[in-house]
Amino acid sequence: MNHAPAVYHPFLSDTARWLGHLGLLPFVLGALLVWLGLDPELHLFVTQALSAYAALIVSFLGGIHWGLAMRHSAPPASLLLWGVVPPLLAWMAVLMQPSAGLVLQGLLLGVCYAVDRRVYPAQGVAHWLTLRFRLSAVASLCCFLAAAGT
Repeated sequence: MNHAPAVYHPFLSDTARWLGHLGLLPFVLGALLVWLGLDPELHLFVTQALSAYAALIVSFLGGIHWGLAMRHSAPPASLLLWGVVPPLLAWMAVLMQPSAGLVLQGLLLGVCYAVDRRVYPAQGVAHWLTLRFRLSAVASLCCFLAAAGT
């Protein structure tokens, strides 16, 4: 029985690109709404919702490392360890005031990408990095813009 990691096609499907970009809608909408001069209660709701969504995405990015680890019979501990770090930090960011929490979320998105630049090629999934960069750049920018608008 062969337990080698699956070989991945070097090109991303249109579905992956489409869904990835669709996942940016809450970031873009949240950042735009923050700057619309909403009443304070609605403004707080929007910033908290954006921070919570960013935490979900950061957690997803950490979880990818567990998925990569599952392809191995003896996974590198670093994959498993990194898989839990982003969700824990993102959770702390959600508990912060949105003005600070959104900055942390934006930084976490960037750090996750920086880690993935090193890990993905070693795991045979480097072909995802271009899409990851685009999505992370827009999501981070939206977090920073929303934080500036709080």
